[in-house]
Amino acid sequence: MKRILLGLIGLLVVGALGVYALYWRPAIAAIAPPPATAFSPQLVAQGAQLAGMGNCAACHTVKGGADFAGGRGLATPFGTIYATNITPDAQTGIGGWSQDAFKRAMREGVRRDGAHLFPVFPYTHFARVSDEDLTSLYAYFMTRPAVHAEAPANTVPFPLNVRALQAGWKLLFFDKGLYRANAAKSPEWNRGAYLAEGLGHCAACHTPRNLAGAEIANKPYLGAKIDGWFAPALTAANTSPLPWSEAELYALLRSGASTLHGTAAGPMSQVVHEGLAKMPDADIHAIAAYFADVDGAAQSPVNAGAVQARVLATSGQAVAQYGDHGAALYLAACASCHSNSDGRASALRPELGFNSALSAADPTNLLQVIVHGIGRDEGAPGLMMPGFGATMSNRDIAELAHYLRRSRGTQPQWTNVDDTLAAVRKSQP
Repeated sequence: MKRILLGLIGLLVVGALGVYALYWRPAIAAIAPPPATAFSPQLVAQGAQLAGMGNCAACHTVKGGADFAGGRGLATPFGTIYATNITPDAQTGIGGWSQDAFKRAMREGVRRDGAHLFPVFPYTHFARVSDEDLTSLYAYFMTRPAVHAEAPANTVPFPLNVRALQAGWKLLFFDKGLYRANAAKSPEWNRGAYLAEGLGHCAACHTPRNLAGAEIANKPYLGAKIDGWFAPALTAANTSPLPWSEAELYALLRSGASTLHGTAAGPMSQVVHEGLAKMPDADIHAIAAYFADVDGAAQSPVNAGAVQARVLATSGQAVAQYGDHGAALYLAACASCHSNSDGRASALRPELGFNSALSAADPTNLLQVIVHGIGRDEGAPGLMMPGFGATMSNRDIAELAHYLRRSRGTQPQWTNVDDTLAAVRKSQP
């Protein structure tokens, strides 16, 4: 028995060493930070658009801090990982990184010094990005103002903080390779897929993860909890009354509001207004075309006109039908902006019966908006919604949520509103 045990331990050690040897990467020599004049204005401008597509500022800029100087804490089930400085500072940023070092980090998840990056940095998606686009991104970041800022220490406990262990994670979950065009699809579809699956890393939020923190390969875009919100399914599994058509996807991604689905809020608001806002219309249309195909909108048997008529009719009747506490709260706090009793849907008066947050299997997004509201710069341009967290009790908010759910749709009642509300109360707006 002792020999067998020692043999197994030996095999494990040899296997671990083999994996490490397979994924060992040498350090790449530091360079002197190149001058901004080393890059053409056209290359830098292209990189700015691509950095918007990747929403790089969202992770690499702490609230109130300098752009791309890092320091933002990204909460994971394994501890908090702090985004690093990606300005061209030679000591604390990437000023000493060559293009080869930058591309290796993006494609393989390996730092300049050869250490493996944690997959909270979505190199699993960036691996699909073309050489040309990575060159543009490098030019953009190397021409930003250099900021001396050291990221705080991560809180990932031992042994999970041992970066060499990431070699095993990559062996199990990392599928390398550039994006390969689908010959059966149009150029627009392929452009949308390339952006969404590569720099856009949409699946990083919208795909559930396993216990090791990897996206579950056979559940792409089925929705997941992220940063205190719920990123909804982007497939036919989405429970919205109407499928996400290409036109409605474009409207949300371009303006932050969709007449037939609702308003971008939470992390998605930043994606739209600070990231995708930098992208040209053609690329937004391409992304919309791709996801309209992913969710099967064109093949949906739903009678859109009949659904719209039913939802709008319900909007005018709901208060009269339900004489309870939730209905009274809706009439007092919500109806003045959300009732469309004239029978016309408008993004300026969002119809809650169409709202994706109300039809979702998880109440998180609806509760987030009720408690914290939507700022003027978050949703549709120039519009805002006040939060009611300070003026409504937990019972008020729970009854309002239940009332809206049962009066505006056909989905079963939520069973976890109280627990979810407690978590939302603790979250930041």
